[in-house]
Amino acid sequence: MADKFQNKYRIPSARWQTWDYSSEGLYFITINVENHNCLFGTITNKEMVLSEFGQIVFDEWNKSFEIRSELFCDTYVIMPNHIHAILRIENPVETHGCASDDSNTNNITDTHIVETHGRASLRAGGGRDGNGVAFREPKSISSFVGGFKSAVITHINTLRQTKGKKVWQERFHDHVIRDYEECRRIGAYIDSNIENWKDDRYYKE
Repeated sequence: MADKFQNKYRIPSARWQTWDYSSEGLYFITINVENHNCLFGTITNKEMVLSEFGQIVFDEWNKSFEIRSELFCDTYVIMPNHIHAILRIENPVETHGCASDDSNTNNITDTHIVETHGRASLRAGGGRDGNGVAFREPKSISSFVGGFKSAVITHINTLRQTKGKKVWQERFHDHVIRDYEECRRIGAYIDSNIENWKDDRYYKE
């Protein structure tokens, strides 16, 4: 189900080169289910019908933006085995590093792959705390994705009584959106994702 989040439709800032993933800007992200299993529902007559697990994803996704004042969702779609979204960070926080974005904007699937635990925002000097856990910059895309995925995992594994079982791929894809035209193109791709499911790179029966 593709939506403008709370009817907020925003004009992107034109940004490129390198920056920290907690900095202000627009980001196109994709989060995939482990092994591309279709946990979240089915597409019937070009409509996404959420499963119980898909409803959990829907609820946790929307809850995430209620508790984060700096993060907004312009548009998103929950698919049977992945999520696409355009996210905006406002009110930038102090940066501690930067991540490079690929210069090719001609392909909608041309994304920068980051570790779920935040390779894009690791601390200088190793990027791990005293317990060997990768550091996620507060209010960053990685921090949001990590928290969202964790909440979904907890609820789904409680429901199906499979404590510790994987739900998501360990990594997610993100791409920094550079200008209005790119935002429009990516938004159109997201909005047509359900209709074009059988041609999708993640399609699975």
